[in-house]
Order: sequence, then structure tokens, then C-alpha cells
Amino acid sequence: MKLPKPKKIIVQKYVSGLSLFKRKMVKVKLSANESALGPSPKAIKEYNKVSKNFKRYPDTNGTDLRKVIANKFKIDKNRIILGSGSDQILEFICKAFIRKNDEVIVPKYSFLIYRIYSKINGAKIIYAKEKNFTISVKDILAKVTRKTKVVFLANPNNPTGTYISKKQLTHLRKKLRSNILLVVDDAYFEYVKQKDYFSGLKLFSRHKNVLVTRTFSKVYGLAGLRIGWGYASKEIINALNKIKPPFNVSRPALFAASAAIKDISWLKKEVNHIRKWNKILFKKFKEMKIATNESKTNFLLLNFDRVNISSKKVFQKLANAGILVRAMNIYGIKNSLRITIGKSKENKKLISVFRKILNV
Repeated sequence: MKLPKPKKIIVQKYVSGLSLFKRKMVKVKLSANESALGPSPKAIKEYNKVSKNFKRYPDTNGTDLRKVIANKFKIDKNRIILGSGSDQILEFICKAFIRKNDEVIVPKYSFLIYRIYSKINGAKIIYAKEKNFTISVKDILAKVTRKTKVVFLANPNNPTGTYISKKQLTHLRKKLRSNILLVVDDAYFEYVKQKDYFSGLKLFSRHKNVLVTRTFSKVYGLAGLRIGWGYASKEIINALNKIKPPFNVSRPALFAASAAIKDISWLKKEVNHIRKWNKILFKKFKEMKIATNESKTNFLLLNFDRVNISSKKVFQKLANAGILVRAMNIYGIKNSLRITIGKSKENKKLISVFRKILNV
């Protein structure tokens, strides 16, 4: 019997951070850059309200949430598109703008989804080098050809935790051709407090050839509800809306996100917790001679070249102790691990287990 054959797609599959290890649920999950403190109690309250009536379809346009977002950031609600996570917005971009043999530029160490969706839609992926694990605007511009269609980058960047300044980012947009779409992923912008940093939304809200994505999965703690959004010109948003399926964001996600984004005090609590522990963990890892950069996000990238144990063995020992982190082999970063900042109790356990592993 002959069966339908799917089209041949040669692409690296995205592998998420594990929740299980050797069939045992881990006690401390620090592998997916999820919120340390979890969602706002107000968001949970809204979720519980909606849970009493799951039989109703959501508002397919997410009108109320788009109004809340627009009011908070002083932007046009008609230029906002909602997605099942910001990942879905990235998928829409690739479907709408990329044709076979177009070129897409991504930083060498960047979120895998950029290249996956681009390849699925027939693009050739061009990798721009990074300098000290920081995006190189100079190398991105050097990689541009007449076939370049889209440039994807996150600022700050995942998985490196570094950022590029307002000056560098505006220089990039200025030097790119006007018909090249620049996509700026703002997933971790809330954590950055450096004076020379500006979010993509703040910099490019009036540009017609930039699309900015944002998510409720990180600082707002709604990763399990899968909700994100994008902002761009009406022309770009209209193109994406032609692809967006109906009811792509659930009712619980819409209501919880509306409550979460209004709870400023909970947001500050999460950000302050991350900033505090970022400094503590950086100092502790430095004392243990583990190389790490000064991250501006809710995670740290660790390298084990200076200690007498490989990242693979450290990963295994942490897992055996009930702590799950993210291996970096899939990103091509050798002998390294990415570790999400967790609750205070989890971070203290992490430090204690590391000391035992390194015998320091």
C-alpha cells in the first residue's frame, strides 16, 4: 500500500529542555529560561475564572489583550498580532516573506527556531560570526547579498545572555537595505537595565521594515499557556494576519496575559530577584573558576575549559542530584552549559551541588 509522502525537509529538529531524566522527574528544572517566581497571582486568578467555561472559543483577534498591550507601551493596537508563543509569530514571518533560495542571516549562536522555520520555508541560512559571544553587527552586514531577505536576532541574545547597544542596533537597520526585514526578538528585554540598551520596540516602533516579537513565557511566567505577540507596520501585520489561523491563542492565555501585564509590582519582584541572583551566581562561579559572561538575562552560559571536568560530566552529576540544566552541544558551543536562574532555594542548592562536583 502506498502512503502519502511528505515533502523532504532537511532541518535540525528543535529539542526543548528536558523535564524528565532517566524517567525520573527532576526536582530543580533550570533548563528552559522560565520565570523564577512564576506567574502573577492576579494572572492565576484570571485563569481560574476562565477555567469554569472552557467550552467557549476565544476571541480570534484577542481584541482586549491587544488594547491592554497598546495602552501599556503606547503603541497602535492595530499593529499588534498575537501568537501561540512568540515562536508562532516567527513562523508567520517565514511563511509570509521567505521564498525558496532566499537568504536569512542569523547570529552563529542564536535561538534555533529562527533557522528551523527559515529552512522549512526554503531559505538558505547564513551565519554571522560573534565576538566574545556577542552579536557582531559588522559581520551581519558583511554577510548581506542581493538574496538577503530577513535578518533575525534576539537582544539580549539566547543562549549567550549578551546584548548589543542602541547605537549598534540602529546602525544595523540604517545600513541594511530597506527591503530586508529586520526581526528583533525582545524576549528578555525586561531584565536589561544598562543605559546603552534600548529594546527593539522602543527603537523601531515607527519603522516600516522592522518586526519586534515579545513573549509572556519569560518574565511573566506564562510559558505553559503559550502566548506572545509581534509589532510591525500595518502592511507587515496585514500580511501575517492572512496566515494566522483562527483562535490561535486560548481564552485562558488571553485573560491571564492581560492580568499579568498589568501587575507591575510582580514584574519588578521577578526582575529584582533575577538581578540579585545574577550577581551572586556570577561571583560564585568565578570563585569556582568556571568561566561565564556577565549575563543581562535570567540565565548564565558556563564554560568548563578551566576546570578538570567536562560539561557532559557536570550535566550528568547535576541531573543525578535532581537538577536539570541545558546542554549547549546543539548550539555548537563546546564544553558549556546554560543555567536558568531559579528560586533562591534552587540557586542555593545549585551552588552547593557545584561545590561538591568540583570539590571546592
